Amino acid sequence: MEPTPTYDLTILLGLGFRSIIDALHEHLTARGYGDVRPAHGFAFTRLAPAGATGNELAEFLDITKQAASEMIDYLERRGYVARQPHPQDRRGKLVTLTERGWSCIRETEAFLSHLERQLTAELGAERMHTLRTDLRHLVMLVNGGTLPQKFRPTW
Repeated sequence: MEPTPTYDLTILLGLGFRSIIDALHEHLTARGYGDVRPAHGFAFTRLAPAGATGNELAEFLDITKQAASEMIDYLERRGYVARQPHPQDRRGKLVTLTERGWSCIRETEAFLSHLERQLTAELGAERMHTLRTDLRHLVMLVNGGTLPQKFRPTW
């Protein structure tokens, strides 16, 4: 008799990720960053440290150029990013994080570091190391032996 196929690992990974992101955004809202959405955090990942063009951001997020432009407009109106002349392309613009954007990143890093310390205290350093190693291996396994270079928002 063949074992029943399961997919609970996929569900658990998704639930874990979503739970962490939801907790992070509750924290960010309490700290004055309630206008930042999960997709913006993915964008900040690409914009730090040296900025990116709208096209580069669209490629990284795997979204249309129009969607990236709308996201940049939204973040610029709220003071998280600024458009600057591109140093190599006179027609292009480089999108960089403002002090407010960097402050949001620092708040995110502090929250996620605290969460990882809590998990390490609960699970133990060895299990956390094994978990990280196994998750990295899993991601690389399903991506042909490499870590993906895109980070598409899922909501």
